[in-house]
Amino acid sequence: MADKKDYYSVLGVNKNATEAEIKSAFRQKAKTCHPDLHPDDKQKEVEFKELNEAYEVLSDSDKRQKYDQFGHAAFDPTMGGGAGNPFSGGGAGNPFSGGGAGFDFGGFSDIFSSFFGGGFSSGGANANTPMAGDDLRYSMSITFEEAAFGVTKEILIPREESCQSCNGSGAKAGTQPIRCSTCNGSGKVRTQQNTILGAITSTRDCPSCHGTGKIIKEACPDCRGKGRIKKTTRVQLKIPAGIDDGQTLNIRGEGEAGYRNGPRGNLYVTINVRPHKLFVRRGFDLLLRMSIPYTTAVLGGEITVPTLQEQVKYSIPQGTQSETTFRLRDQGVPKLNANGRGDLLVTVTIEVPKKLTDEQRSLIEKLAVLQGGQPQGKQKKTFFKK
Repeated sequence: MADKKDYYSVLGVNKNATEAEIKSAFRQKAKTCHPDLHPDDKQKEVEFKELNEAYEVLSDSDKRQKYDQFGHAAFDPTMGGGAGNPFSGGGAGNPFSGGGAGFDFGGFSDIFSSFFGGGFSSGGANANTPMAGDDLRYSMSITFEEAAFGVTKEILIPREESCQSCNGSGAKAGTQPIRCSTCNGSGKVRTQQNTILGAITSTRDCPSCHGTGKIIKEACPDCRGKGRIKKTTRVQLKIPAGIDDGQTLNIRGEGEAGYRNGPRGNLYVTINVRPHKLFVRRGFDLLLRMSIPYTTAVLGGEITVPTLQEQVKYSIPQGTQSETTFRLRDQGVPKLNANGRGDLLVTVTIEVPKKLTDEQRSLIEKLAVLQGGQPQGKQKKTFFKK
C-alpha cells in the first residue's frame, strides 16, 4: 500500500472538497488520460486507472470516511477484504472486476460515460453512441451603458459543423460506410493476458477502423472522411440589462456539433465591461463624485446631476459639507433578471475659487467679520493654537 498515491492528490483536490468539486475534478482529469483518447499509451492507462480508483472512493461518502480514517489500508485485501472493501473480490460493487482476479479496463466506461454522454466507448460500449459536441468559450467587450441597459450583439463563432455533403458520415455522396468486421462495429477490440495475478483484460481502439466502428471505402472530398468541417457562424447574442464585468452567459446549443447525431455543445460568453468616465459601479448602485460651488454649499440650492440616461435636478441643503453623499433613488443600474434599479450615490466636494475679484474678496472679508473672525492675515488664533 505504500506505493499508492493519495487519492486527494490524484484528483487534485483538498480534503475538504465537496462532492461537486470532486466530480468536477474527475471530469477534467479524465479528459486528459482516458485510454480512448490516448490509444497504446500505457502511462495514460495507469493514470486513468488511478483516477477511477480515487473517484470510486472519494465520491462515496462511506468509502471516503473509511479512507480518511484508515487510508489505503481500509481497502487492502490483505487486511480482511470483505464487503466493506470496494476493490476486493469480483462482486458487483467492484468497478475493476472482470473475471476472477483480473482487471477489466473496459469497466471504466460506466463511470466515464456518465459524465460525457457515453461518447468514449470502451469495452461493451457502442462506437455509434451519440456524443455531445464540445463547448466553446468567447470573450467580448461592451460599453458601460450596454451592460447597464442590455444590448443585442452579433458575433462570429468559428466552430465545427457536420459536413452537409455527406451528412456527417464521412463517406462520398452516394456511398455509405460499412461496419468494421474486425470489431463488429463496436470500435474496440479486447486482448487478454494471463499473469500470476490472473487474467488481465484490456480494451483498445480497433486498428482497422481507428475506433469508429465503420470503414469508409471512398472518403467525402469536402471533409476528407472526417464528417465535420470548420465554419464561421453568426450568432445573435442577447446581453441582459444589469450584467456586470466578468460574468459569463451560457448560450445552449451554440457550441460545436455533436458526434453521431449527438446534441450540440454550449457557448460560454464572458463579458468585459469598459470603465465609464464618470461612474463607478458597486453592485447595482452607481457612485459619482462631483464638485459644487462654495456659495451653493453655504446657501443651498439646486444642482444638475448627470445620470446614465439624462440630467436631473437635485436640491442641496444649506450648510452642505465637503464629502457629503446624497442618494438619488432608482438612478442606478437595472437589476439583472429582476425588477427595479439600484441608486445613484453622489458625493459632493466644495469648489473653492482660486482667483477672486476685488469685490468678491471684499464681500468674503465682510462675511468673515460677521462670522466673528478677522480678514485674512488678522486672525487672533489659529486652529492649532486653539
